[in-house]
Amino acid sequence: MNTRQAILMMTCISLLISLSACSTPTEIVPTPTVIPPTPTVTRSVTATFTPSPVPPTATPTPLTCLIEAGEIKQEVVSTTNPPQEFLIYLPPCYDELDATRYPVLYLLHGQTYKDDQWIRLGVPVIADKLIHSDQILPFVIVFPDDRYWNVPSGSGFGDRLINDLIPYVDANYRTLADREHRSMGGLSRGGGWTIKLGFTNPELFGSLGLHSPAIFSADGFYVEKMIQDIPEESRPQLWLDVGDIDRELESILLFEDTLSRNNYIHKFHLFAGDHTENYWGQHVEEYLRWYAESWQGIPQQ
Repeated sequence: MNTRQAILMMTCISLLISLSACSTPTEIVPTPTVIPPTPTVTRSVTATFTPSPVPPTATPTPLTCLIEAGEIKQEVVSTTNPPQEFLIYLPPCYDELDATRYPVLYLLHGQTYKDDQWIRLGVPVIADKLIHSDQILPFVIVFPDDRYWNVPSGSGFGDRLINDLIPYVDANYRTLADREHRSMGGLSRGGGWTIKLGFTNPELFGSLGLHSPAIFSADGFYVEKMIQDIPEESRPQLWLDVGDIDRELESILLFEDTLSRNNYIHKFHLFAGDHTENYWGQHVEEYLRWYAESWQGIPQQ
């Protein structure tokens, strides 16, 4: 083997070695990395309930008139001769409670006085106090004028009251226009009128208040007959009071004896005092409470 052949052989051997090194190796398949799934976290959720606000219970707005004084009005029935004047007390909230009807009390004044006598004695002020404190029911009070007692037209006062004044009041004011809710009372001469008008018209009045009544001389003989003419079931409730040194005490005691003798159920009070405004003024609250009691338990319309 010459040198040229040797070099050629060495070149072939080197080439074979080089090809052997460049042969494709066995492919290695990589093992994939398994990524664990993200765990699902179950959260315990507590629901927060926000309630809708409950509106407060509606509270009626108190009527301011409930603490205010009642109203006193001057009125007149112009169709009579002479015109029949009167004052009228309307209780607190009369205008605001325009669907409400009220019992009515007629209070007659004494001789030589006018329709404001009972007002000066404190009737409206005491009525306001008792109504504001819910001690009595609210009611209307009428104060008729009997200023003509010493002139011929004075004798017609009773007819004007029964035939004109009462219908006028019932037509123009919200009264409970029935016997059970209508009362009358009077002091001195007004008490005498109350006896006469109440006993001869028992269908009009459920109760009568006689405060030191001056019984008319012309009626003295007929008082017992007037009482006897009233059926017992139709007799108005009756209050009678007098002071122990009243100038009318003797005749009033005789009248009270007539009531008892005829089984007329009544309340009789002999108080300390005389025949003066001082005496009547001291008992106004008692009088008003008694009138109001007569309406308790009677359905209001």
